[in-house]
Amino acid sequence: MSNLEKIPVTILTGFLGAGKTTLIRNLIIKNKSKRLAVIINEFGDLGVDGEIVKQCSDETCPEENILELANGCICCTVADDFVPTMQTLLDGKYLPEHILIETSGLALPKPLLKAFEWPEIRSKLTVDSVLAVVDAEAVVNGVFAPQMSSEIENRQKETYVEHETPLSEVFEDQINCSDIVLLTKPDLVENTSVARDIIMKEMERNVPILEVQSGNIEADLILGINAAAETDLENRKSHHDGFDDHEHDDFETFSVSIPTISDLESFKMKIKKLIDENEVLRIKGFLRVEDKPLSLIVQAVGKRLSVNFTDTQMTNNSTGNLVFIGEKEKINQKIIEAHLLSGQS
Repeated sequence: MSNLEKIPVTILTGFLGAGKTTLIRNLIIKNKSKRLAVIINEFGDLGVDGEIVKQCSDETCPEENILELANGCICCTVADDFVPTMQTLLDGKYLPEHILIETSGLALPKPLLKAFEWPEIRSKLTVDSVLAVVDAEAVVNGVFAPQMSSEIENRQKETYVEHETPLSEVFEDQINCSDIVLLTKPDLVENTSVARDIIMKEMERNVPILEVQSGNIEADLILGINAAAETDLENRKSHHDGFDDHEHDDFETFSVSIPTISDLESFKMKIKKLIDENEVLRIKGFLRVEDKPLSLIVQAVGKRLSVNFTDTQMTNNSTGNLVFIGEKEKINQKIIEAHLLSGQS
């Protein structure tokens, strides 16, 4: 079977909170032709992004075709999770014409590409492209590649020693596996050329960089690339090449149950104080607010906080939950729980 006869798969990689879910929502809403399927992978044990995407399901992307894999990275659980999930889609009622995979923000895309070599997969699917979704503000602020003094940089070059941070390794692996880099949140930086320069410095291959505001981009710019990325593994450099396993020992995730909130403004101030005083990479979840029919969605990326009401359904009618992700030794569950639950009944 030629690649043109296989079902194309687009892999969306990109760090926590870069805008992958927003992009997928827009692709679903604007799509009027192809039947889509979506697989969403969460690093935490609670699914949030899947519920957000299901809200915009329609006849071209039915809810049955939106599947969620929580509590782990899809790149580490190929046999247990990924292959059976793909088989479910292929055997399902609504055979997709294009599949979108949103990896967790900490996932490395290359191990997932290797999964397309599995016999159950390679005869039916091909990777149309890998899209790396990159947060322009995070790049400019040095989240992934902190600025070093010229003295330290020269010393590293002289001794051939690399001192990569866990964040920089994930960032570099994601962009170096990509066919297109999507630069999101361009409005949050004074000049996107700074972010572009940093990205291009880390790139091993020359790939296009497209700016995307609020997930809005024409589908034909990023779908139908026909890259067959699974056949091009040797040109996609990874820090983990030569290793059989990819672990996430550098990162930690946990969830905190939150009772119904009586004073929303006070709680927002509490969250803001928490992210100002703690090194939290990502917060997301749904909460209940007293006398409000809609659930409250809380999203934080670094120091950025967004709190809005949404009609996305919560799985638990009485208790809210927030998922926290951070680097080990830099995030403390007990401190965060005590801070959030102080004053709660």
